[in-house]
Amino acid sequence: MTIVYGLQWLPAIFGTVYLPGSVKREVLPNKNASGKAAIAHAIEVGWLNTWSEPIKPLLDIDLDAGETDCINVALGHSDKVLLIMDERARLAVAKEKGLRVTGTAAIIGLAKKQDLIPLAKAVFERLHNSDFRISATVINLILCSVNE
Repeated sequence: MTIVYGLQWLPAIFGTVYLPGSVKREVLPNKNASGKAAIAHAIEVGWLNTWSEPIKPLLDIDLDAGETDCINVALGHSDKVLLIMDERARLAVAKEKGLRVTGTAAIIGLAKKQDLIPLAKAVFERLHNSDFRISATVINLILCSVNE
């Protein structure tokens, strides 16, 4: 999301957003982390919050700490949690566990539908110019859904 300056769309689309402490620790101390300043600002202004409840270890496979915690939060609170996840292997794990998941492409579509961006196609072009990859099929589905 930070590649396309989309972090700012999340509160308009979802309201308050949470991240596990492990994700915060992965991103904020790392000087080269993509979107570090945007994430720090979102936490500072209060719409991005650190998950405060204990995270039960419900996932039985080994992912990195942040991804594991995200999926464990969702497993423990599946009625309240929508995961934002793009990496294919992690996405497959989340879906296999029956979790609600969305990704960057869908969020771009929602941002367009809520008039947070003028053109979804321009955002997808920015993503394409980075190292972030979304299949052409998914992009075309989103563009059709927003009449572009």
